[in-house]
Amino acid sequence: MPHSPSRLAALGLAAAVLATAAVATTVSAVQAATHGTVPASGRAVSALPAAAPTAPPQSYPNPGRVTGSTGAHDPAVTRTPNGAYLLATTGDNLPLKTSTDRVNWRDAGVVWPGGAPWTSTYTGGGANLWAPDISYRDGRFLLYYSASTFGSPRSAIFLATSPTGTAGSWTHQGLVIESSGAVGYNAIDPNLFVDAAGQWWLTFGSFWTGIKSIRLDPATGKRSTTDTAVRALAQRQTASGAVEAPFVHRHGGFYYLFVSFDLCCRGAASTYRIMVGRSAAPTGPFTDRNGTALTSGGGTQVLAGHGSIHGPGHPAVLADNGQDVLFYHYYADNGAARLGINLLGWDSAGWPFVY
Repeated sequence: MPHSPSRLAALGLAAAVLATAAVATTVSAVQAATHGTVPASGRAVSALPAAAPTAPPQSYPNPGRVTGSTGAHDPAVTRTPNGAYLLATTGDNLPLKTSTDRVNWRDAGVVWPGGAPWTSTYTGGGANLWAPDISYRDGRFLLYYSASTFGSPRSAIFLATSPTGTAGSWTHQGLVIESSGAVGYNAIDPNLFVDAAGQWWLTFGSFWTGIKSIRLDPATGKRSTTDTAVRALAQRQTASGAVEAPFVHRHGGFYYLFVSFDLCCRGAASTYRIMVGRSAAPTGPFTDRNGTALTSGGGTQVLAGHGSIHGPGHPAVLADNGQDVLFYHYYADNGAARLGINLLGWDSAGWPFVY
């Protein structure tokens, strides 16, 4: 079942961290060296990125340094026209954060200050909305997000748009896709990606029959009316089908499908880990480094728990000033959900690694 009820307690703790935490995590020396500086105006000036390594480190690095409001669950990030970073995260009415330098983060209100009553059919009346995906395209911000209850496939993905991305500026654009026990998949954890031909796709999914993809109409951001196929991208037959939180990133002629294996939302006992497969086509088939299809349980591990970093998962990749930056959440020893940021390198065979 997707998202066991224990997630509720974990997200409650994460919400408390969102309101109160000011945490500085251990610094990755490479990432610290490549962060930009912030002049008196407050706008980030990006430094030239250092040459990315082509071989992974001997062990997983700790998350790069983040300060300020660092509590986050299911983070997604985009750049704004003025060069700042805008982050959306799971929480009541979809919390927002901003940063000028990718290091110091501050709370910036919520997407829906007055609530989102159209989601109540799926949330049982609760305000907690999940796994937003945020991007900036064609002069507007797009936000895909999900509404559900724990362990239920009765779920929905909605779209909102905004000219500024600020709290309260968002317009509800309606339902994109919904699910129930009758369809065999779970409509949560959305991710928009645009292929090399300019076609829009939405990946989504959690447990059940795994990760899916549907075609979108770029004019509306909603589901295509001419191509309504639901395509299978990844599925596990073991571990109770524990795969979710897809994110597609194009690099070097391939589409890379990042997913999370195993269990989130159990605090320091979480076993989430980030996996990847790739394909030459946006609709797959995606295979791992060994050639195993992700629809047959394949996946190459990118990041797993280590030391005091527990259950890293729900990946999002941002191409930023010549760097590929991996955003994710992890759990601290006390069970709090925190924002993780590292850089991605690519080995000689074209597979990503964290440094």
